[in-house]
Amino acid sequence: MKWFAVVLMVVFASCTSGGGNIIREIGIGLHDNNELKIQVDVATTRDAKVYAEYWADSLPSRRMTSAASESGLRHSLVLGNIVPQTGYSFRVVTVRDGAESRSKVYTFRSRALPMWLQDQFKYSCTNPELLPGSFKEGFLLINKREAPGLMYIVDTKGQLRWYHMVDGTGVKVAHFTKDTTVISILGKSDEPTSYGSEILEVNLLGDTLLHLKKGQGDLQYTIHHEVMKDRVGNVVTIYEDPRIMDLRRIGGSERDTVHGDGILVLDKQGKRVWQWSVFDVCDPFADADLKKHKSDWTHANSLSFDTDGNYLVSFYNLAQVWKVDAHSGKVLWKLGKGGTIGLPASGVFSQSHAVHVNPQGSLMLFDNGVDKKRSGVFAFNIRPDGSAATVDWHFNLPAEIYNDRMGSAYMIGDSLVLCCCSKKHITVLADKKGMLLWTLDTAIPPYRVEFIPAAMVKSFILN
Repeated sequence: MKWFAVVLMVVFASCTSGGGNIIREIGIGLHDNNELKIQVDVATTRDAKVYAEYWADSLPSRRMTSAASESGLRHSLVLGNIVPQTGYSFRVVTVRDGAESRSKVYTFRSRALPMWLQDQFKYSCTNPELLPGSFKEGFLLINKREAPGLMYIVDTKGQLRWYHMVDGTGVKVAHFTKDTTVISILGKSDEPTSYGSEILEVNLLGDTLLHLKKGQGDLQYTIHHEVMKDRVGNVVTIYEDPRIMDLRRIGGSERDTVHGDGILVLDKQGKRVWQWSVFDVCDPFADADLKKHKSDWTHANSLSFDTDGNYLVSFYNLAQVWKVDAHSGKVLWKLGKGGTIGLPASGVFSQSHAVHVNPQGSLMLFDNGVDKKRSGVFAFNIRPDGSAATVDWHFNLPAEIYNDRMGSAYMIGDSLVLCCCSKKHITVLADKKGMLLWTLDTAIPPYRVEFIPAAMVKSFILN
């Protein structure tokens, strides 16, 4: 813990209200050197359960409570939801045999964010009355891919409300889970932009819940573009699958390499649960331009679950979305150029990211729009038998925020879409006509931006 020396330089000897004083000392500092997390260390003379109550001095009625240290003589408590340059008060509560005792009230003032965290996000909204309350109250997950890597949670006014820093490596991709955690791919600066060799999951207190590294267990591959958890808590990611092949017939060498992609499922200990590769279902020699494409043949860039538990995976270089059976590995259908699903002319997209089923049941994607140099969003209705698809709705984004690589699009309510245009460093909220209602400029180019409803983080972040 880094001592909060600017504000408090001493260790407190505590006296409690109501008798039963078992607190020997209290210290306060930064948790993991994070300006938005305060750590209170408490030493007690007897075994006890310990937690802290705290509040901003400007909002004394809004009391917050730390997670409890259940037993012992030494206790480390983390105070989250800290706002920079704000006065706070706190007291320590000890519990023995069901009886609670509270220390006197102590105060501290949070410090300003370091310069490298200031002015990272700037929002603009000319008509805030048009924004749904659920959006205004919610938060956004953003990641920084260069070292030191960062996961940010930002409110919709561009204020940084939570962050987690990883020294020496970038956060290539980050995803907010239903377990109120952030799972991410970490990669060094010499690894490609969305590629990495580690999987890290942290909770909003900053505790590491999972950390898998390439070379350990069954994680023997470079991973990229996606990491998530299945319904039983296994880790699911995309991996790079380089295969040594004889390419002399197409002008290559006898021991050449074709780089494909696959899906890898690992348990929490890094043991393989399931694995699939494009090489299981496709002959690379069917690609007439294989010699040209061999270094990045398919380029899978997003992975999600369909409503039946099977996989939806998008391939940038193929301009297709595939549905893959999560048990047999069979490709059930292909959507896009040269796919198995018939598409109307109005449904043609060119390269895509962030493919998923939205809350209305449509297959939704961010259309990079490479062929027409105009990005947009599609929502498709796929027939249950996979024979055809229709366009539920589609819109183009303004030409000036054309985004040829990376990006994402997610529904906010029934009629608005949060779109990340990574290469333009901008995230926008648009209606289904493509009209922009809100924008967030970011100092870094996020791979994608996810929306987090306020209810999912209310125990950690308050508005």
